[in-house]
Amino acid sequence: MFNSTEATAIPFADDPASYTPSAFDAGPKPPTANPDDPAWGIGSAIFVWIFSLVLMAIIPLLLLLPYASSKGLHTSDPNYVKALADLALGDKTAVLLQVLAILPSHLLTFALIWLVVTRLGKRPFWASIGWRRSGRFEIWLWAGVGLGLFIVGSTIAWLLGSAKPTQLEQIINSSLAARFSISILAVGTAPFVEEFMYRGLLYAPLQKLAGAPIAVFLVLVLFTVIHVPQYWPNVGVIAAVALLSIVLTTVRAYTHRLLPCIIIHLVFNGIQAALLIVEPYAHRALPAPEPVNPTFILLPLLHFIR
Repeated sequence: MFNSTEATAIPFADDPASYTPSAFDAGPKPPTANPDDPAWGIGSAIFVWIFSLVLMAIIPLLLLLPYASSKGLHTSDPNYVKALADLALGDKTAVLLQVLAILPSHLLTFALIWLVVTRLGKRPFWASIGWRRSGRFEIWLWAGVGLGLFIVGSTIAWLLGSAKPTQLEQIINSSLAARFSISILAVGTAPFVEEFMYRGLLYAPLQKLAGAPIAVFLVLVLFTVIHVPQYWPNVGVIAAVALLSIVLTTVRAYTHRLLPCIIIHLVFNGIQAALLIVEPYAHRALPAPEPVNPTFILLPLLHFIR
C-alpha cells in the first residue's frame, strides 16, 4: 500500500531545496600539508639519514675501484687496502673522482627524501617540507643573515683555527678541477640536500616528538658530528659549523618554514664558492711571502668519507 508520508520524504531531483549533501557526494579531499606536523616519523628520517651516509661511502668506491684497477692495483695484492687508500688520498684523478661522486649521492638522497615526504607521491612535497615564501623582501633579509653568518663564522674559525690543514683543504688544493667541482656542488646541490635532510626531514618529526628546543639541539649534534672527520683537528671550523647549524635550525623553528634556511645556506656557501674560484688567480696577481690561509675552511657542504 502506498504511504504518502513516505513519499514526501523522498527528495525530488529537480527540487534543489530538498537536496542534502552526503558523504557519497563529496570527492576525495587533497591531503593537507603542515611542515610542523609531518606525515613521516622519526624512524623514516633516521633511516634516510643513515642511508645517505652509506651512499657517500659506496658511490665514491664505485668510481675509485675501476680507476685503481687501471693503475695496476688488484684485490689479490696483500697490501691492496693500503695501496688503495694511498691512491685515494694522493692521486689527483682519484681525489677528483671521489668529489664527483658527491653529485649522484646528493641526487639519490634527494630522491629518497622526496619518496618519504610525499609518501610515494601521494602528498605535496614543497608544502610538506616547508617551502613557502612570506613577504616581498624576504630573500634580501635572509641573504643578509647569510652574509652576517659568514663573517661571524670566519672570525670564529680564524680565532680558534689550527694551522694543520683539514681533509677538505687537502682535497681542494689537489687540483683546479677538484676546486671548481666543490665550488659548483657548494651552490648547486649542497644547500638544498642538506636543508631538506636536516631542517626538513629530521627536524620536523623531532620537534613534533620532543619540542623545538630539543629538536634544535639534536639536529645540531647530527649536523656537526658528521662534519668532524672532515674538519678535524681544526676546532675553529667545527665551531663555525655548529654555529651554522644552530642559526639555521633556530630560523626553521621560528619561521616554521624551510625556505629561509635554504637562502641563508645558499648565500653562505655561495660566498665561499666565489672565494674558492678567485683565490688561485688572486695569489698569482698578488703573491704573498707566505701561504695565505684561505677562507674555504668553512665549507660545511660535503660528507667526504675516507
